[in-house]
Amino acid sequence: MNKIVVIYKSKYGSAKKYAEWIATELDADIFEASKIDVVDMQNYSTIIYGGGLYASGIRGVSLITKAFDKLKDKNLVVFTVGLADPSNTEQFIPVIDKNFTKEMQDRIKLFHFRGAIDYKNLGFIHKSMMALLKNKVSKMPENKMDDEAKMMLETYGKVVDFTDQSSIKPLIEFCNGL
Repeated sequence: MNKIVVIYKSKYGSAKKYAEWIATELDADIFEASKIDVVDMQNYSTIIYGGGLYASGIRGVSLITKAFDKLKDKNLVVFTVGLADPSNTEQFIPVIDKNFTKEMQDRIKLFHFRGAIDYKNLGFIHKSMMALLKNKVSKMPENKMDDEAKMMLETYGKVVDFTDQSSIKPLIEFCNGL
């Protein structure tokens, strides 16, 4: 039997929302990352980890990467949550390379989902990063802007929610096929 756990680290709530959807669909146990350790993870055959994507880092993914040698014989799935369009897979290559060794990339199945943002609730660092990004993008000639850059300028300062429960379907199908 495939015993599944979903673990998440969420700052603004989108990763938690996806984790809850996934856990419900797979009838899996669910834990916030600080509430589980490697010893507990040994009780599961499939470990799904989700975290927000921030400046090419995956929030809390070190829980998996630091324990990889103890977990590499498990089914490992990682999902990221960010504002970037997941269909543009090229943009995730630097994220994957920064966070995972080649061996990890061969063993971990990755999925990317879109999150939400409420600028007024951002912490100082994230608010500053978004302001710098907006400033950089706004100086670009319009004919050089991609759809994401245009969307960023249109939605800057607003509440935007791209979360979509149906987007977890490929992850659910993958896990059901294990």
